[in-house]
Amino acid sequence: MKKLLLSFIVLMSFSLQLRADEGMWIPMLLQNNEQEMQEMGMNITVEDIYSINHSSMKDAVVLFGGGCTGEIVSDQGLLLTNHHCGFDWIQYHSTVEHDYLTDGFWAMSMEEELPCPGLTAVMLKSMKDVTNFVLEGITKETSNEERAKIINENIKKVKEEAEATTDYQVVIKPFYHGNKYYMIYNEVFKDVRMVGTPPSNIGKFGGDTDNWVWPRHTGDFSIFRIYVSPEGKAVEYSEDNVPYKPNYHFPISLKGAEKGDFTFVFGYPARTNEYLPAVAVNQEANVIYPVSVDLRGKILDIYNKHQEKDPKVRIQYASKHAGLGNGWKKWMGVIEGINNFKGVQKKKNFDEKFTEWAYKSRQRGAYLNLISDFEKLYAEYEPYRLATTYLSETALNIEIYTFAAEFNGLAKVTKETPQEEIDEMIAAAKEATKVFFKDYYQPIDEEVAVAMLTEYIANQPADFRPELLNTIVNKYDNVQAYVDELFAKTMFTSEEGIYKFLDEFKASKAKKLAKDPALMAYNDVMDFYFNNIRTKSVELSNQIADMQRVFMRGQMEYYAEQNPDKRMYPDANFTLRVTYGKVGGFSPRDAVNYRHFTTLDGIMQKENPDIYDYVVTDRLRELYENKDYGRYADKDGSMHVAFIAGNHTTGGNSGSPILNADGHLLGLNFDRTWEGTMSDLIYDPSICKNISVDIRYVLFIIDKYAGATRLVEEMTIVE
Repeated sequence: MKKLLLSFIVLMSFSLQLRADEGMWIPMLLQNNEQEMQEMGMNITVEDIYSINHSSMKDAVVLFGGGCTGEIVSDQGLLLTNHHCGFDWIQYHSTVEHDYLTDGFWAMSMEEELPCPGLTAVMLKSMKDVTNFVLEGITKETSNEERAKIINENIKKVKEEAEATTDYQVVIKPFYHGNKYYMIYNEVFKDVRMVGTPPSNIGKFGGDTDNWVWPRHTGDFSIFRIYVSPEGKAVEYSEDNVPYKPNYHFPISLKGAEKGDFTFVFGYPARTNEYLPAVAVNQEANVIYPVSVDLRGKILDIYNKHQEKDPKVRIQYASKHAGLGNGWKKWMGVIEGINNFKGVQKKKNFDEKFTEWAYKSRQRGAYLNLISDFEKLYAEYEPYRLATTYLSETALNIEIYTFAAEFNGLAKVTKETPQEEIDEMIAAAKEATKVFFKDYYQPIDEEVAVAMLTEYIANQPADFRPELLNTIVNKYDNVQAYVDELFAKTMFTSEEGIYKFLDEFKASKAKKLAKDPALMAYNDVMDFYFNNIRTKSVELSNQIADMQRVFMRGQMEYYAEQNPDKRMYPDANFTLRVTYGKVGGFSPRDAVNYRHFTTLDGIMQKENPDIYDYVVTDRLRELYENKDYGRYADKDGSMHVAFIAGNHTTGGNSGSPILNADGHLLGLNFDRTWEGTMSDLIYDPSICKNISVDIRYVLFIIDKYAGATRLVEEMTIVE
């Protein structure tokens, strides 16, 4: 076992000259990249970026809300992230009377900053390699089942020992597909308040049309603040809490980003799969993603139709629309990028070389049949992937179904159920009802139900169809007739009716609740999934994961022999990473050449008062016409809005700080170019670019547009 681990560590220590702009590097191991980064133009050391001995840049970066990145920009805990990252909270605080989505929000004092219940900011304190401890007891002869059991037991033991000596959150995560394990210590801040946001006409300018597309003119930012107890502890919200005093906050540069400048991004990328075999990439790009794109497109068309008619509905469905639309647009880009880039064929070419290499040595026996075994396994897995996709994209997007599911506990109550337990479920159901109806519009749900159930029935074979679908086919003239009856009979369309039912609820009413058609439909679909789809799907997925772990180890051995200069970065897994590259434009296709920045001129050129996503506010137009940009104008006299660079980013990097050679804040990462969204599976430096809002535009909006100068005065500005 020791020899096995030693050989792995040796492999991991090989330095790589990978393309400068590819890679998501673990901060604690960044020493291996320091020389390259400095040769590219970096003026600081990696100790300035990540250190556990003194304050460093890692102390100013947080996982925001569990799905984005944020950065601290003042000594009073002021935090920047994207507008779309703060979107749920902007919507949460919005009403028709106080429409912060449309009008923006600016707290002109700390007293006006708005609490956000449940919102967290997670900060990495340190990381530790625990591979030896986690893999202790595992040999080449250990079965996959036994391996998983040993690892789980070891992780539990190591985690418990660590938790006994710290107040920080302790997390142990696999890297390199389970060939490496790190223990992570986090501080979790639980009092995060909304401070400011531009109107959606700025923060979401271009909407879904411009999403994932360059050139971009979106002021994608929002402002929050971390609060702690008077003693400096990360605690739940209290009126007595005070602004957090960080160990480090980012200075902000007004110099802008010039072509060829070195940049790096600090953040929490969510998930990539750069080391998959060709058959896996093909299944994602040409089987699964097209289905999701088609189904989501139909739902979004329904949303759009109703949102355009009613301002209230526009607000209610803003977050739902954004959530569905983001993946929909991205997956279209992935499909096109992989096919145009001939990504599947390039993966096949590597698979063939890998197999040829494996046959040259008896010691590589574990790798001989990997590719052919992958092909068999993925073929078996495909119908289960499709079944899961159809269920999640159709039935689970019918809101009345998923809302009804909140009442499953009450539907199972008996006379023996303690009253205290019943009361707790009633209270939870009342809260769920309040939340649901705040952002619910029944005509949308009815139309979505007809469209999605029609697709579900038409595209899933009998073996993968729940009984509900067969009932609709056999009992009703059409899907519309079923939906009409469903919404006429279910109790879950009436907010008042639900509250009345809950106020009068007793155990004897549980059976009536269980027979509600919406709840019955949800349970039928989910029971079918768990009984007929999930078990086999998980079994196959686990087999694939075990094979991918072996394939990953094999790839590291392959490159150690064939290309010893290559460093292997681990796939993203929502842990803190550093990526780096240079500012510059790109040419995605013939006769199309993009420069690296956009300006306020472009916003005015796109302006269309008849399209919500392209409305320009009077105040912004006034500032533009007067060229009243203050100190935030570029040296060319224009107001720069966004820029692109060659940093390897993905989902989760939204809101990440993009920094210059001195470690000063240049902007906030918020997107990738549509042509390069395939970078989660295959990276190509010629088209894979990250998009950031220029920090000068952010400050311009805060200061000149909103008059929230007090916030800028908190920051450390480098002219």
